[in-house]
Parts: sequence; C-alpha cells; structure tokens
Amino acid sequence: MDKIKRILTVIDPTKEQQNSLERSISLAQTTGAEITAFLSIYDFSYEMTTMLSKEEREAMRLAVIKDREAWINVLIEQYTDLDIQAKVVWHNRPYEAIIEEVLNEQFDIVIKSTHQHDTLKSVIFTPTDWHLIRKCPAPVLLVKDQAWPEHGEIIAAVNSVSDNDQHQELNQRIIKDAKFICNLANASLSLVNTYPATPVNIAIEIPEFNPSQYSEAVKKHHEDETWSLANQFEIAKEKCIIEEGLPEDVIPSVAEKKSAELVVIGTVGRTGLSAALIGNTAEHVIDSLDCDVLALKPDGYKSPLDH
Repeated sequence: MDKIKRILTVIDPTKEQQNSLERSISLAQTTGAEITAFLSIYDFSYEMTTMLSKEEREAMRLAVIKDREAWINVLIEQYTDLDIQAKVVWHNRPYEAIIEEVLNEQFDIVIKSTHQHDTLKSVIFTPTDWHLIRKCPAPVLLVKDQAWPEHGEIIAAVNSVSDNDQHQELNQRIIKDAKFICNLANASLSLVNTYPATPVNIAIEIPEFNPSQYSEAVKKHHEDETWSLANQFEIAKEKCIIEEGLPEDVIPSVAEKKSAELVVIGTVGRTGLSAALIGNTAEHVIDSLDCDVLALKPDGYKSPLDH
C-alpha cells in the first residue's frame, strides 16, 4: 500500500457517529483519495410479504435504499472539497457485499468502525469484522471512536524468524504499510516480535539441558533477525521490542504500555478447518487489542469469494 486512491468506508446504520467515515475523511484530506460511503441493508420482512406482488416488493426495497442513500448524503454533504459518494446495496450478508464491492471496484483499503463494550470500554469485534479480517483481499482498517493524535504511536507486529517465505513477505508488507501510515499520520513506528518461552518438559527430561543458556540463545536469534529486518527499513534498534511470551499476550500489552493508536498485523486468511486446527495467532492478538487495527493479507492472496 504505497498509495491510497480509493477508500471503501463501511457505514454503520446503528450509530449516530460514523467513526469510519471520520477516519476516511482525515485520510482522504491527506492523500486526495476518493471515498465510497457504503451500506449493505436487508430486511427479511420485505421478502416475506407474500401479500404483495413481486413488483410491489421491489418498489419497497428501492424506497428503503433511496431513504438510506438520502441519509448518507446528509452525512457527507458538508465535505464539498472531497470526492465522496454514497452507495447502498440490498444484501443479506454485509461482509459478502463489502468484499464483492472490493473485488469489483478495486478499493485500496476498507475502513470500518468497531463496537465498544459499554461497561468494559473494550473493543468488540463482530462476525462481520472477523469475516473481513479472514476473507477481504484489501487491507482492513478497524477503527475505534478516538481520532489519531499528532505524533502518536503505531506498532507493526512481525514474525522475524519464520522460514516461511509467505511470512517473510508479509513482514515486509506489514512494515512498508505501517511506515506509509506513519508518514500520513505523523506518527512514530515500533516493531514488536515475540519469542517462545523455554519448554519446561525439556529441562526436566534432559538433565544436561541448560534452560537459561537456551533461552538466551533463542532471544539473541530473535533479536538479530528483528534488527536485520528493521535495518532494511532504516528503523533504529531502539524501536524494536523483542519480548518472550505469546503474541496474543505480548503485543496487546506493548500496545497498551505505549498507548498505541494502531497495530498493523498480517493475517494469512485461513478459513474453515485449517483455521480451526491451526488456530490463527493473528486473530488471538486482534481479539485482545484495545486500539485500531490494520489487518493485511499476503501479496497474491485470493479471497474465497473471488470466483
């Protein structure tokens, strides 16, 4: 993502404040991108009204779409300096409608607001959010209600020691896109890499095994690889955070300590049985975050909805 020319903003009909639209507008003001304010609506009762003819049902559907378009146009009418258009579609699965729009119109990024738990103040990711994280080929930016401050903190979550080519390419993509967003938002970038703790059972079963020596060797390997990765992008060693532990514990903890506005993370986009068996680490991390998230797919990723 070296440029943002076209933004698909997902409008939330249940909310008065459209955080996704506000974030899209601030990005468009910096990049000159055009915005499509997109809403997928569906009311099962219209399909069930057997008293009406097919034509009458269609007329009712069109009336609802027109009403929602008029509502979105009111939201966007004050931004006369930007290229924003409203689009409302009738679809019973919002995530499919969003992904189809991305595939048909080649959007550079999808921006959608998240819901917040009223009492816990934590982010709640909806089924639509998870479908987009897993299946949308474009980067997905999930935003909370706070605007990004000047000189904020952005975190790029990397897996620097993976010998999987796809993971290494994804690391490059994560850092490039995180740097791009940092430049737009005038923010500071840190890389976070985690490494596993020493397996306790090895220490018990092999008497001559030295856990602290092993742990130091693992740590050094992760440090060297992370610093090497950072060096490719002219990121200083001091901006690399390498900690022992599970990614879903370490990354949210670092994000909280640094009061990060955004975590950029790669998702391999597994679905179905392989996702259930392997377990997507990225999803566990995302589920524990309480800030904005930019979820990226590997280059060449093909959505299961792309036929």
